[in-house]
Amino acid sequence: MAALRRCVAAAAAGAAVLVAHAALAQQDDPPNAILLIARSGVEDANFGQTVVLVSQTRDSETVGVILNRPTRRKHEKTGETIYFGGPVMSPVTVALFHSASAPRASAFHVLQDVYLTMHPTNIDALLARTGEVHRLYAGFCGWAPGQLEDEIARGDWLVIPASEDLLFRKNTEGMWRELWQKAYGDKRAKYSATAVAFGRAPGGSSVSE
Repeated sequence: MAALRRCVAAAAAGAAVLVAHAALAQQDDPPNAILLIARSGVEDANFGQTVVLVSQTRDSETVGVILNRPTRRKHEKTGETIYFGGPVMSPVTVALFHSASAPRASAFHVLQDVYLTMHPTNIDALLARTGEVHRLYAGFCGWAPGQLEDEIARGDWLVIPASEDLLFRKNTEGMWRELWQKAYGDKRAKYSATAVAFGRAPGGSSVSE
């Protein structure tokens, strides 16, 4: 799918999204994440049958991680499975985690008490604690302003609300098929690209309602 392959081709631009905008990520900003369900039949190796959590910065750059791509890699200190987050900056560790309090360093506020970060201060503190709900990723996905909205309008993705139980599901096998079936029959997946702008449904109501 050409639209999805642009995410890989624009890796340098995507890297700037999370790096340059990390300083702008405000933990106290309202959470605005949604889930993208890849269109059935996508042949792109990076995005075929994927479920992607995405969040948008205040200047409309979009970042996210693939939820259902566990790898064989283990974290060298904790031994936990590392997931493939996306084709941008794959050597970089990204963490998705639950926290009742805002993290010390920059992070994207994706859901209530759930954050996405690549900042070493946050990740080191997270791994030093026990019992914290989190997941580690290698790399991430990134879109330029307006790019994702165009892809949604073309039908490259279906959109559903994000929920914490999906983000940290232990077994992600079958997740794509389950959510594709849900999204395909769900009227909320048929909002226009502009209406789907991270929590804004037609009439100003929330997609997550």
